Amino acid sequence: MNDSISTLQQITLEQAIERSNKSEYHACIVGSGISGAILAKQLTQKGYRVLILEAAPAKDMTYTGFKEYVSNYYRNPSKDNNAPYPENPNAPMPRSTDVSKLTPGVDDTKGYMVQRGPLALDSTYTRVTGGTTMHWEAKILRMLPEDFAIKSTYGVGLDWPISYDDLMPYYRLAEREIGVSANVEEQGFYGIKYEENYVYPMYGLPPSYLDKIVGKGIDGAEFELYGETHTVTVRPFPQGRNGIPNERYDNGSGFKPVGAISSHQVEQGGRCQGNNNCVPICPVQAKYDARKTLLDALRTGLVDFLPQAVASKVVVNRDDHSVKHIEFKHYSSTERSEFTLAKVSADKYILATNAIENARLMLASGLPSSSGLMGKNLMDHTYLLAWGLLPEAAGTMRGTKCTSGVADFRYGRSRAKQAPFGIDIHNDGWGWATGSPFTDIETLVDEQNRFGKELRKSVVDRISNQLLFAYMVEQVADESNRVTVDPEYKDALGNMRPIINYNLSDYSKAGIAYSRETSKVFFQRLGAEDFSSYSPLDYGYFNYQGENYYFRGGNHFSGTHVMGTSADNSVVDEHQRSWDHPNLYLVGSGSMPSIGTSNTTLTLAALCFKTSEYILDEISKQSVKIVSNSDFRLAKEAGHE
Repeated sequence: MNDSISTLQQITLEQAIERSNKSEYHACIVGSGISGAILAKQLTQKGYRVLILEAAPAKDMTYTGFKEYVSNYYRNPSKDNNAPYPENPNAPMPRSTDVSKLTPGVDDTKGYMVQRGPLALDSTYTRVTGGTTMHWEAKILRMLPEDFAIKSTYGVGLDWPISYDDLMPYYRLAEREIGVSANVEEQGFYGIKYEENYVYPMYGLPPSYLDKIVGKGIDGAEFELYGETHTVTVRPFPQGRNGIPNERYDNGSGFKPVGAISSHQVEQGGRCQGNNNCVPICPVQAKYDARKTLLDALRTGLVDFLPQAVASKVVVNRDDHSVKHIEFKHYSSTERSEFTLAKVSADKYILATNAIENARLMLASGLPSSSGLMGKNLMDHTYLLAWGLLPEAAGTMRGTKCTSGVADFRYGRSRAKQAPFGIDIHNDGWGWATGSPFTDIETLVDEQNRFGKELRKSVVDRISNQLLFAYMVEQVADESNRVTVDPEYKDALGNMRPIINYNLSDYSKAGIAYSRETSKVFFQRLGAEDFSSYSPLDYGYFNYQGENYYFRGGNHFSGTHVMGTSADNSVVDEHQRSWDHPNLYLVGSGSMPSIGTSNTTLTLAALCFKTSEYILDEISKQSVKIVSNSDFRLAKEAGHE
């Protein structure tokens, strides 16, 4: 969709207030990540007017602005997830480079998130237009059916108020919106099912050479676990990046991939080019990000987009507890903290930031939910990294970060005793674990005195044999893991910062410990030398049953406004509607009662399609006036071709 962005209704503060005072907005959406973008697109395509409050500047919606991000990444000596995105004190974001080992009983305030521990969490999110899809991995698995009922099935965590079958049609919509590349015959395992004759929008991306080497070595390995045999198979992952369109998609209509966003014709991003720095940023925009969905909404002419508007308070009516308006702070420059305090009103209010920011805003507004669960049950995938050197060159650094892995420990009766896990095969070597290749160069130069051609050859020889397994271990809901706020900790605009209490249960630690044992078997079968080490000085260090480990966060914040069956056991219902505030929706992964062993983006996107259907039905029942026939025609025309 190399479309003109002249339709971007980037309005002024005064215009937003004027339209709000005239009751023109059917919905006010806070945040322009994938959740907010999907809701905006679905509402505007039915002819309803939406205001989006975005905390960040809006240069992200131009090709030039995006290329600046790419240049930032190349220039930044730190290649962390948020390296492309400049500091913005008015809308700060967590950065893994700010994380260090915690001192017991002492709040760590170095980063945006105040860390209370006992373990430090290095997960991040972005506060830019497009949200965290601007740095996501784009590995996009469906949850297993059993993930929706782990409490009733295995006695751990929380159950969902809906099932896999309930969400299945919305998974299909999410896979279309994102543009998923995968083959159904490779993904229908452990209860995952599809509608008859369903195919993904695009064919699956091919496995890397490294994937094939690993598969040749570990396929068929068997593990006995609580009376069940788990047989290993390396499988390709579904990808949220452009591949070859499947001509059988949509009953033979096919699928047109969405490439780079630009104000002029740019033939870029139509196919994945295998860039290895697609995390944190795809240089050609072949990887999906929420700006693509947002642009569909903007093309309708029914979205008013107000950047540099940081929501600061949700104000409710005393009588029925419905939301009256949202207060926000509009700043003119990222270099100054001056702001204008304003408010806007709408028929519906949708908080679509992320699990941390949604909860932070509600708590800062004095709205902890009648259940008291707002901010609690914080979950994230905990990763154990295991790395070794293969006996032969394996083509490491070819292709995107992660194209294949192992799903055979995601299910089963062992879930009653220990956390399940999925396994990623990383194509980028030891980067996540050791900082390779930069640390390899330092070692070769400082310790081995290599330089010139010899140095280049040594770097290639060393990196080409590297193998990293990343074990994504489930974390179940635990009320002691939570987000809170305190007036003592505020950002440059005076908004309260999120305070994180975080720990790992023995359930998760047992899953991590078992994953480490499987890595030893894999390295042995591959003839690889195991270099994995877990220092007590590491910020993620813990000891479990006499063995040392560390964990890394997965950037999959969830659970903080959990959905359930009543106002007593949850914050929102199955439609992500607040139990306490009838015109308020808190959407995204914060609503998820469990996260299983799949990245959360696809499931949260599916939930947002489900929620949009419900909101549209509610609006239609209220006989809200649609803006105009001409605008409605534009709305109908917007979307994927």
